[in-house]
Amino acid sequence: MGLLQGAVSLDKKAEVSGSVEAIREALRASADPERAKNEKRYLKSDLLFIGASVPSIRKAVGQVEKSGSFSERRTLLAFVEACWDKDVHELRLAGVVALQQSTHLLEARDIALVETLIRRSKSWVYVDPLSIYMAGSLVERFPELGSALNRWARDADFWVRRSAILALLDPLRRGVGDFDRFSRYADAMLEEKEFFIRKAIGWTLREVSKKRPGIVYSWLAPRTRRISGVTIREAVKYLPRDQSEALMAEYRGKRAAPRG
Repeated sequence: MGLLQGAVSLDKKAEVSGSVEAIREALRASADPERAKNEKRYLKSDLLFIGASVPSIRKAVGQVEKSGSFSERRTLLAFVEACWDKDVHELRLAGVVALQQSTHLLEARDIALVETLIRRSKSWVYVDPLSIYMAGSLVERFPELGSALNRWARDADFWVRRSAILALLDPLRRGVGDFDRFSRYADAMLEEKEFFIRKAIGWTLREVSKKRPGIVYSWLAPRTRRISGVTIREAVKYLPRDQSEALMAEYRGKRAAPRG
């Protein structure tokens, strides 16, 4: 996959390979064939599915982490690369979990790693944690990476565009974050037909509204004619009832009105 910048020793490669196989075996021990079949169908994936739960994946990764395998950046990236070189859903999730648990080791240049994984993901199940926790963490720590998000927001791949929005989500739902940047991205994507873009905008607005309902109401009010049902229904969930009802009435009224 070419994620690493610099060689990893043969001993480290063997250690990483052993860690991946240890996780695979641990997950096989708790495998549920019915879960594997259902998840593969639900995610419409061509990957192999072991049938292990997310808590089982986290536990298996945690056991490897306790051994000190992810104590340095280069080894962590080698582990992620090894996981993603396998066409196995749970191993790819294990790579995502390892990154999420060790974001402090990542450097600004690792935004390229996150972008590579997002482009390979083709599913919310990987894209969302990669964008919210990895890209989001990097952008918070290294504000200059906002330029990368600007590029993502204009990308031809809708998963990358979704990631530009969701990378802003975590600080925004804490009551801080860059709402102006979110507003620029969301406004440019507001009339897109892609469900996952519409959902990401609504989801982010919903989370912001829990601490700052006024800013969400003010943002939605002049955009009810342009917004999708998916977005506005999600966005108004936690607004005060009078604001929510007013926005939905405006949305329905403008949708029903003939356009000149």
